[in-house]
Parts: sequence; C-alpha cells; structure tokens
Amino acid sequence: MLIDVHAHFYHDRTPRADWRERNASRLEAGRKIGITIHVASILGSFGRTSPTYFPSPPDLEYGNDALLALAHDHPDAVRGYVTVNPNYTAHACAEIARCLGAGMVGIKLAASRRATEALLDPICEVAAKRGVPVLHHVWQHRRHDWPGQEASDGAELCALAARHPKVRFILAHIGGGGDWQHSLAAIRGGPGGVPNVYIDLSGSGVDGGMLEACLDAAGPERLLFGTDLTIDTGWAKLRYLERLLPPRELELVMWRNAASIFPRGAFPAD
Repeated sequence: MLIDVHAHFYHDRTPRADWRERNASRLEAGRKIGITIHVASILGSFGRTSPTYFPSPPDLEYGNDALLALAHDHPDAVRGYVTVNPNYTAHACAEIARCLGAGMVGIKLAASRRATEALLDPICEVAAKRGVPVLHHVWQHRRHDWPGQEASDGAELCALAARHPKVRFILAHIGGGGDWQHSLAAIRGGPGGVPNVYIDLSGSGVDGGMLEACLDAAGPERLLFGTDLTIDTGWAKLRYLERLLPPRELELVMWRNAASIFPRGAFPAD
C-alpha cells in the first residue's frame, strides 16, 4: 500500500486545456511508482472564474462534483477531500455534509482564512464530529502577506490544532517553500508537542536533512507520504525513505499513518 495524502486533479473549467491528459498522467505515473490511492482535492476553478484561494461557492461545488465523479470512475484509486472556503460558513458546513455523505473522506482548507481565525472553528467542529482529517495549506514561516491569499504557517496551524485537539490536521507540503525548520519547531513545541498535527512530506523542496529533521520532530508515526501537484519529488523522497527507515517505520509513512487518521474503510487494507 502507498497512500498519497495530497493530490490534485483538474476539470473542464480550470485553466488547463489538457486537463483530461493531466488527470490521466497522474494516475498513470502513480501506477508506475506504486501509489495505491490518491487522496485529492480540486481548488474550485484554480483561479479561472474565482480566486484560487478565495473560491466562490458555485466554483467549489463544481470542483467537488468533478472530484466525486472522478472517484466514481476510479473507485480503486481516488478518494476526495471536500474543498471549502471558510469565509462562507454556512455554505462550507453544508458542502462538507453533502460531500462526506457522497463518499469523500476529508476536508481541504486552502489559504482562504488564517488558521488563527475563529471562522475556522465551525469547520473544525464538524471535522471532529465526523471523524475526518483536515488538510491545511501552509506556508513554512509566513513573514509577510501575499496578494490573493491568507497564508498560514506552521505555528498558526498548531494554534488551531490546540483549539481542536480531537481533529487530526495535516500540515501541507513541508517542502512547499519557506523555512520548514520553523514549522518543525512549532510542531515539536513544548512537552508532548502537538500530537494531532501530521506532516505531509510533499512539495518541490528536497533539502538535505529535511526528512531526517521531520523524523526528529514528529517521529515516523506522524509523517505522511504526499506529492501535491506533481509526483517527481514525492517519488524521490519515497526512494530516500526506503533507505532511511526500517521496514515497519516505512510502512507507517507509506500508508498506515494515513489509514489511522482517515475514516475506517476509506482504504482497501483498512
């Protein structure tokens, strides 16, 4: 088993004219390197008809419906996160209920509202009640604001996780840019650390010592294999982990940790 906890697909209203080919190429590349399940999201229209990080309710619904259809067409390979914009609280909660009811297994929060904002609390309360994890977009050490997004860093996500200790949070793409050591320090925290935050190893960054530092900060029990938009660096990290970890710990990162935080029955071996 190899579970990719951070994947993306496209649909006909996203900017890519080759969206069908890109979806097919992800599935084919996944088969070649051994990915069993892609746990994926679609970020609205990826900026075409509403901002990528502030997607409109209609764009969210269209993207979530496209992902549900893809999962229906590839039941052995695709699972879904319901993507929501917490600035629309009532819509977000209703969309979570609709999509979890249709078979999705988690919640995706992009950079629509900072993790320290109270607007995220209703969504996290639903996540706790339904027993699903939250994949949260993170910039590793946010030093300023960027246009078009409300980026959160690891320290802010850990503050959210402390407010909602029953929710399992996935800190997105530790290699996705910025100072990943800042995020690891936040996860390590004080006595006991922040046990309900898991590290998604995706992102184009493949710095020397990154994976070793992740292991030191969270242990193999809270690391998750992921790839994000492209698979190449995820594949490289997987090959490195095969040489870094003993078989039992490698299994944890490849799939057992994911199976433990997603709803029972989300994956074949669960």
